[in-house]
Amino acid sequence: MPANKTAALASLTPVSGAAVQRSEHQRDIVNRLRRIEGQVRALAEMVDAGRPCEDIAQQMSAARKAMDKAFYRLMACSMLEAVNQGDSVEGVERSTRILEKYA
Repeated sequence: MPANKTAALASLTPVSGAAVQRSEHQRDIVNRLRRIEGQVRALAEMVDAGRPCEDIAQQMSAARKAMDKAFYRLMACSMLEAVNQGDSVEGVERSTRILEKYA
């Protein structure tokens, strides 16, 4: 199917607010992970170039904090999904278990 027809059909497909919100969260998380990927590549280059350990440690800390932020953003998405799907108690409990296990 030509792209313009596909786009036209997609625009006619009803999308819930929750689906749009999830899509935005996914896009945000993927963007964060891509930035982190670049940070990690830069770290490897710094090590290869023999940069001072303190400089590398500072950049590692920044990458680690960025991963933490991406993780918490993912957990926020999980909790919002639970509330939007109407299973807020079970969903929040599930998200809490994940936080306790991995945070």
